[in-house]
Amino acid sequence: MADIRPFKAVRPVKEKAERIAALPYDVVSEDEARAEVIREPLSFLKIDRAEVNFEKGTAFSDPAVYKKAAELFIEMKKDGDLVSDEKPCYYIYELTMDGRVQTGITAVSSIDDYIEGTVKKHENTRADKEVDRIEHVSALNAQTGPIFLSYRKNTALKNITDRVKENSEALCDFTSPDGIRHRAFIIDDDNDIKSVREAFGSMDSIYIADGHHRCASAVKVGLRKRKEQGEETDKNAEYNFFLSVLFPDDELKILDYNRVIYDLNGLSEERFFDRIRRKFEIRELDTDLYKPEKKGLIGMYISGRWYELKFSCALPLLDPVENLDVSVLQNELLAPVLNIEDPRTDPRIDF
Repeated sequence: MADIRPFKAVRPVKEKAERIAALPYDVVSEDEARAEVIREPLSFLKIDRAEVNFEKGTAFSDPAVYKKAAELFIEMKKDGDLVSDEKPCYYIYELTMDGRVQTGITAVSSIDDYIEGTVKKHENTRADKEVDRIEHVSALNAQTGPIFLSYRKNTALKNITDRVKENSEALCDFTSPDGIRHRAFIIDDDNDIKSVREAFGSMDSIYIADGHHRCASAVKVGLRKRKEQGEETDKNAEYNFFLSVLFPDDELKILDYNRVIYDLNGLSEERFFDRIRRKFEIRELDTDLYKPEKKGLIGMYISGRWYELKFSCALPLLDPVENLDVSVLQNELLAPVLNIEDPRTDPRIDF
């Protein structure tokens, strides 16, 4: 059963929440992060991407960068920009995009659930990204980015979140520059806290929607802490849990997660197209943007043109993973044509 617990959050004060709130560290480039910190000096990117505090070209993995992140984190707490709650609570995080509302519960999840498979992953991780967040979590002694988890919709949880949102004052309420409205609430009633924990405790599966690297890093930090503690390991210690925000499956919207390839493995474009025609039907498109509308189609952008790829061979009928479009892309194009055998470590692919 899932062990999803309340926790004492370190969070922005209400009047500064809009200024501190930032995009996840891994969806912005260094230049974008630098520009945002210049625009808004309180942006949490100065901690999540602490290399922006140094000269351009400073490696994000430089020990001085992690040290600076820890110093800034302590400074924001001392200055009162960030505050901590007195008792463990759950929190509600609501996002509204284009009129569509998605309501999550922020909590901490057990690393044992991840290890034992109650928290289920669907994506491999890259070692370099894991190491970065391991060092970041270790330096701050805190997790700054939640793992995006999903669960099958639950009536009890929906009733609690709806009631708290309707009857409580928001911890923050603002619209970010990308047009998304963000609201947060606290679930601090003891009976509600008990009910939330019991509702999650009845579930045998929780799913990672996004944040595989952050999750793997948090788990490895926790295991390292356990090793350091030896027989003194406390199963209830904070390092045994990772920061999460959990959304019901019926409210999720799946967004693009595109592969960017930096070269054609020494092939000319003509030869590249000849190779992929062996397995795919190719249709050139007269459009500025293409998104596949159904399973079995892959969009490819090369030399300023969009193409639609349709796998023309039979797929294994009994293996649901091998039938996924991402598996077809990897097994039939990226590996055999472009020689990208391990997308977790190959420097010629990004996401």
